Amino acid sequence: MALSLIAVLLLLVTVLRIVQLEKRSAVRSFLAFPVLALAVLELADLFALESFWPARDWKRTGLFVEALLPPLWLLLSLTYARELPERGLTVRTRVLLACACLLLLVPAFLPVTSFYYAPDFPVEPLLFLADAGFYFYIAILALLVMALINFESTLAHASSEALWRVKLDIVALVATLSVLVFYYSNALLYRSINMELVPLRSFVFIVASLMMLYARTHWRGSARVKVSQAVLLKSVVISVIAVYLILLGLLGEGMRYFGPQFPRVLTLALCFSGGILLLLLLLSERANREFKVFLHKHFYQSKYDYRSQWLGLTQRLATFDYADELAHRVLQAYCEIFGVRGAALYQHQKGVGWYCVGGLLELEPMAETIEDDSPILASLREKQWVFSSSDANPELTEADRALLARYDISFVIPLSEGEALSGFIVLGAQIVPDEQYRYEDFDLMKTIARQVSVAMQHQRLSEQLTQAKAMEAVGSLATFVAHDLKNLAATISLVLQNAGEHIDNPEFQKDMLNSLGNTTKKMQGLIGRLRNLGESELLQRRPVEILSLARRCAEMVQGRTIDVTGSCQMVLGDAEELQKVLLNLFLNAVEASAPETPITAEVGCNASPFIRVTDRGCGMSPRFIRNDLFVPFRTSKRTGLGIGLYQSRQIVAAHGGRIEVASVEGEGTVFTVHLPVAQAEPARGCSAAA
Repeated sequence: MALSLIAVLLLLVTVLRIVQLEKRSAVRSFLAFPVLALAVLELADLFALESFWPARDWKRTGLFVEALLPPLWLLLSLTYARELPERGLTVRTRVLLACACLLLLVPAFLPVTSFYYAPDFPVEPLLFLADAGFYFYIAILALLVMALINFESTLAHASSEALWRVKLDIVALVATLSVLVFYYSNALLYRSINMELVPLRSFVFIVASLMMLYARTHWRGSARVKVSQAVLLKSVVISVIAVYLILLGLLGEGMRYFGPQFPRVLTLALCFSGGILLLLLLLSERANREFKVFLHKHFYQSKYDYRSQWLGLTQRLATFDYADELAHRVLQAYCEIFGVRGAALYQHQKGVGWYCVGGLLELEPMAETIEDDSPILASLREKQWVFSSSDANPELTEADRALLARYDISFVIPLSEGEALSGFIVLGAQIVPDEQYRYEDFDLMKTIARQVSVAMQHQRLSEQLTQAKAMEAVGSLATFVAHDLKNLAATISLVLQNAGEHIDNPEFQKDMLNSLGNTTKKMQGLIGRLRNLGESELLQRRPVEILSLARRCAEMVQGRTIDVTGSCQMVLGDAEELQKVLLNLFLNAVEASAPETPITAEVGCNASPFIRVTDRGCGMSPRFIRNDLFVPFRTSKRTGLGIGLYQSRQIVAAHGGRIEVASVEGEGTVFTVHLPVAQAEPARGCSAAA
């Protein structure tokens, strides 16, 4: 009775502590619900055994709680400390949880007598199972074993950093599930539930509660484990659990021949305590390292499985997004492979003559910089080998020795690019202080360092390439801006050329003011687009009468007469953008033609509206049209930028149209712009234009 009361109290305290921390950290989990269910089950069984309030059917209450245990523990095992996909749990997992929830219907519709009969209960706390109770508890047993396997999978895939955060919680949960599996295994072995084992269950609940409470007194946040196909300790843990359960079963059978029940419960409690300690031992970094060193020293020719180490390192270096993540992965690999408690990456700073910390893992923050002329670095450059602080190292100064002692540095590994020392990796204290490192360890350190140097060079070159592309984009933008400004400047230049002769002409003054106003408006529009750079620029589509638009554009070209003819045609488009296209075609025709040669623009419709610009200029070769005409930054003009026609085709394509070109060298060129027709009636616009 005392054990059960203590268990209930500690379980409730654990629930409150879990809720308090989750509320404070804004992180939610399902951990509190199974623990609360255990407290209610423990209380119901205690009241049933002690005959408290006999009018209340406490065993029926216990049946409902037992039916609730599988879905709660399955949900917890699938979500606790795991990195879930964006879509959440898989469909198969949700179906399994739904099936587990169906167990709640069994005690709801069946009477207690359908589960078991107990003629001398609670004098003899033994429940003989009927068929319904037998299959009910077998289902509970199977689902709890699934939850136990899920927790083992989480442990198997956890990194050393994540394992350090969650191992106490998961060991406590695994211990709780193990005692429940043992408790309900009587249903399979003896077709009965032996409630004499309730004190054993209470004892394990007490130990598990204390472990979870202790973990929360040193709480540093939870972790997220991504379960993948890489299994590290799975085979070892399963083997240990299998041997442990077999021995536990043998001990359980042997205890049937020993006296009163108290020694049996005590012995089983010691067995479960030993199992918990064994599991903690398996999760201890130092114990694992010592065991690995012992095995390789006495049973293997090589200390390392080079194939698995190489595959693991390649996978780490192949999947990173930025330089800091690469440094973290490299340092984590060194810590796990060589059994050290932390590491730091130093990188050379060009032009300043020292090395500074570029990455840190599980070490005290290292703010120091190391000068180029440090004896440690001199040793790395001279020997091109791993520096070990356990060697004599007579060349070290007192400052160097103080640095090594302060951070408990065990090894320094050079990173080289050609003959230059580009950086080095510092390894912290050894997990096993008396472990001897030999040539095989140093050779693997150097081999990994060479691969890391290559990966870091690739990362740096990738960043430089990204910067170069960004500068190229800026240059391209500047070129487009310069092209628009060149066209505007050409308009102003033509106005100034004619102002000397016709400045006193009122009509010229009116045209000049109109041209300058339009040019100023275009400049302001260009400045506005530069301010909103990066935002999507949508076309302002409206019905546009292109004959009038062509005539206005022809009037903007000062100093040359462009003959615009044809019929009124309405298209759906952005008048300002289409004006850019026409001005570019007109200015190209002016630049390609002699002053006395005619330039014409025809507006018509042939299945769709078109504008045809014809000149009798120098023309273009078929090779230039095919390879260079619409390619940005390629031009046949001495002062051209090579983006006008490229920009024009982009604008026309955005309208859903196309540009066609026909040209003969020495005879001239014809550009035809086809545009989609507008649904609006053109008559009114044409009369206004006329």
